[in-house]
Order: sequence, then C-alpha cells, then structure tokens
Amino acid sequence: MFPSALTHPARRAATGFTLVEIMVGMVIGVLGLIIMMQVFSLSESQKRATTGGGDAQSSGAIALFGLQRDIGQAGFGASDLKLVGCDLTLRAGVILNNFGPLTINPLNSVGTPLITGQDPNTDTLLLVYGSANGSPTGDIIFTQPLTGFTAVFPDIYAVAAPTSFTPADQVIATPAIRTAPCNLSLTTVVGRGDPPWGNAANVVVTATTGLINMINGTLFNLGRAPNVMAYAIRGGNLTRCDYMMNNCGDPLNNGNAAVWVPISNNIVSIKALYGRDTTPAPMDGIVDVFDSTRPVSACDWGRVSGMRLALVARNANFEKTAVTTAAPAWDGDTASNPAAVAANNIDLTADAAWQNYRYRVLQTVVPLRNLVWQGVQSAC
Repeated sequence: MFPSALTHPARRAATGFTLVEIMVGMVIGVLGLIIMMQVFSLSESQKRATTGGGDAQSSGAIALFGLQRDIGQAGFGASDLKLVGCDLTLRAGVILNNFGPLTINPLNSVGTPLITGQDPNTDTLLLVYGSANGSPTGDIIFTQPLTGFTAVFPDIYAVAAPTSFTPADQVIATPAIRTAPCNLSLTTVVGRGDPPWGNAANVVVTATTGLINMINGTLFNLGRAPNVMAYAIRGGNLTRCDYMMNNCGDPLNNGNAAVWVPISNNIVSIKALYGRDTTPAPMDGIVDVFDSTRPVSACDWGRVSGMRLALVARNANFEKTAVTTAAPAWDGDTASNPAAVAANNIDLTADAAWQNYRYRVLQTVVPLRNLVWQGVQSAC
C-alpha cells in the first residue's frame, strides 16, 4: 500500500545566511570596530593630555607655593645694609660670599658657582632669614668690656636689649664703621647677664675671629634656628639643602639625597631675576627692571626689592610621540623682556626626550618685603 500524501507533508525550503550575507555582515562589524577603536584612541589621547597637564599644574603649584613662602621671608633679621654684601662665615670652612637675603646663582670666593651639580640650564637660589623674636634691625653694642678673657668665652657685649638674647641664639656682630673687605661671622650666644658674665646687660658669644672692636656696632640676632636654604633642580626634581646642617657647596654632597632633599617631583627648571631700582642716586624704591645683574655692594642690595620667579613642571607620563614642539616661554626670557639675556630662556634640551612630555610654566613676582622695609636709602 502506497503512503498517503497526507501522512508525509511536503519538505520545506532550507533557511539560513548566504555566503554573501555573511561577508557583508563581517565588513559592517569590522567597520564598526575600527570606528570604536578610533573613538577610544582619541578619547584616551585627550584624557592623557588633560590628566598629564593637570599633574604638571598640581605639582608645579605646590612647589611654587612652598618656594614663594620661603622667598617672602628672605632677609628677616638679616637684611640690614650693615650686613648685606659682606662675606659671612657660618662655621669653619663654610662661607657665604657677598651674602644677601636671596641670591640667584651664588658664587664662591673665586667667582665660580658656589652650588654645582644642578640640572643644566637651571638657576639655583640661596635664601637666608632668621627666627628671632627681637628687633630685626639689631641691638646697639654699648661696650665690649672683656675680650679674650678665656679661650672658651672670649667675647662679651653690653647691648641695648639683652633680654632679646638667649643661650643658643645665633648672632652676627657688625662694627660701627663697615670695613673693606667686610668679613662677618655667625656665632652662638652662650650666656647672658648673670655671673660669670658680670653686668646684666652683657651678652656672651662663642670664640670666633673677627668679633673684636665692635663698640658702637650692632649685634643682630637670627634666633636659635636661622634658615640658610639652597634650592636647585637635580634629576628633574626640586631639591633643598639646609646650609646650617650641611655644606651645600661641597661637590661631594651633590648626589646625596640626605643633603639635597627632593621636595617636589617633576620640576625641571627654575628661572629667576632680580627686581631692581635703577634710578640714579638717590634711589626711589621702585622696581625699574628685572634682570640677572648680581648685587655686590650694600647699596646694590638696597636697590633690590623683589624677584621674578618661574618654575617649569613636567607631567609624569612619557608620550610615544613628540607632544611639545617648542620650549616653554616665560616673562623673563629675551622674547618678552629685552633686558634679559639668552641664558634666562627656558632650555630643556639637556634631556634628549624632552619633547615627549607636557609642561606647565608657573611664574610670579615675589616682593622681598624685608628689603623693602629698609626704606629708601638716601646714600644709594
């Protein structure tokens, strides 16, 4: 018996994708993937640019704030015209030549850089300020009753305000008439008033040469913890050295992170200029020019009332391609300041890969208020 058509329905047509349809779908998918990768790449590039610039901005702002705060204090208790421009002996073998509240690229006694080993094409700074609560203009030395009475305590001064001095204070004595050359010494108060020092007005300091014949001179008190700080760029970081603890000018200390302490990463350059009054004598106390002219005499220092400062911060991300085509500019370079010199231009070429980073320049003008408070000097 033959099977009935009703029990075996007709076979339906086969379903699915043809090869052409599959190929078209694959092309569409690949195009979509390419578009998504391009969008992702562009987004990531913009993200790196934004975050990289933000990192440089943040680290630079923090570094500038700390440095600006120190610069603002420069010269407290140590800016009087009786002091500035002299050679100051901090201790045996450690001398600040042509000492001033804030020195850009300080020199040693033979005219070569005092601080060495910093990154090429960067400036160094040396700041000095005291921590005493007494008069920043010093105290008059009325008498010097005993000099050299023992090998331990050879210098005694009777001063106008003896109670402003306490043992362990660091002081500088200056003569009534400035000598040439002017050589001063930082020394330590070891006693005051009571026996064996004698007269209650007396201040006794440690043995240091150059402290005799100070009658009618001035005794300046820098306090127990005077600040003598050097700043330099080392290895792409802002570093600081405490001159009261270490010899910052000794080349043997250049690579010692315990001496030159990193305080801010990815700061690749410092640039600084003095703000000077160039009005012929008598001066008028107004900044006429920002330049790198080094103060030498007391009057030169009296004419400095501010400084222009720039920090160059770099982002931490190394880019595979060159993202910076030209060195950053600042207000102290020759393009914007005709009084500047080419050495004041920001130069990052010591690093062969400098163009593979993004940079931010942060700059400011900082008044040196402790020099401004000296007022206009008619003799200058």
